[in-house]
Amino acid sequence: MGSPRDLVRWERRRESSQALALRSRIVLACAEGRANSEVAAECRVSPATVGKWRRRFCELRLDGLCDDPRPGRPPTITAEQVEEVLVMTLESAPENATHWSRSKMAKRSGLSESTIGRIWRAFGLQPHRTDTFKLSNDPLFGGEGLGHRRAVPEPAGSRGRAQRG
Repeated sequence: MGSPRDLVRWERRRESSQALALRSRIVLACAEGRANSEVAAECRVSPATVGKWRRRFCELRLDGLCDDPRPGRPPTITAEQVEEVLVMTLESAPENATHWSRSKMAKRSGLSESTIGRIWRAFGLQPHRTDTFKLSNDPLFGGEGLGHRRAVPEPAGSRGRAQRG
């Protein structure tokens, strides 16, 4: 069933959603015998909203105050699949590569490339970008170390003009 004590608890609990707390306040005010228009003015909702939650509470008790399933197609990707993609992206790399690409992650996870892209975008991941600076091991890069500058040769013919001036 649904006791007034449960409604008061739902109304005051910090973990309750704002919508559930509002519905509980509406039903508690209606339980005092007040008119829908009076409750609507106090709770800053329409009288139709008050009527809806009063009717649902009378028919279904506390279960009537919970959200109905939303219309539309249900999600086809589970939270576990999203977690798996995130963990693989952050904690591993594919064979013979430095980072994951959409196509490699899609093949590995069994999801589509566009789904991988949506997951990465939702969590702000960009595997192709690194947060660290890596020094090149190319001997032509400037193996003398950081901070060493090579003298840049002056363009041909510039010496003569500078001395005339």
